[in-house]
Amino acid sequence: MYNNMQAARSSFTRESADARREALIAACASSLARNGVQGTSVRVICTEAGVSPGLLRHYYDGIDALIAATYRWTGDRVQKALADAVAAAPQTPRERLLAYLTASFVPPIADPELLSTWLAFWALTKTDPQIAKLHGEIYRDYRADLEALLSTCQPADHRLTAVALTALVDGLWLELSLGDAPFSRAEAGVLVEKWLDVLLG
Repeated sequence: MYNNMQAARSSFTRESADARREALIAACASSLARNGVQGTSVRVICTEAGVSPGLLRHYYDGIDALIAATYRWTGDRVQKALADAVAAAPQTPRERLLAYLTASFVPPIADPELLSTWLAFWALTKTDPQIAKLHGEIYRDYRADLEALLSTCQPADHRLTAVALTALVDGLWLELSLGDAPFSRAEAGVLVEKWLDVLLG
């Protein structure tokens, strides 16, 4: 019985720690979206999360480490949304590929708050080596998944095709997330499909 109680307490502690970390990450993402990098501080994040500054320092080696963890968490959320879109698509190679490409045009990816957070990370890539490294990894993984999906449609080296499609999707996503885009989400999907046909030729 003692061992069971000890195991339950240990499990609760782990869950509580994970919940606190996620609360800090969510607060950091929210602050970056609202206040930008310059307006994001330990005090602002901890107030948003409802915790003491000491707790942030307990779980993270300063605010830079928390921002890096937040970028990774945000990238994982985007990747999950992309994977979910592919899983929900008809199981033909072309439909799965189009689902991956067009998932960026609808929530939860096409979202003004996510855009604001993402732009803060982009700004940091020029000044923070850790964020720059994470940025490279996140986009590398996106292109790798895209190349794998392209290869199921047409066996070939699709490195540059993936680069071109990533640039197109990023541009359309940016316009849609800003609001008042001169095109609809459906039209963004049509543009992607037309460019895909040209690139696969």
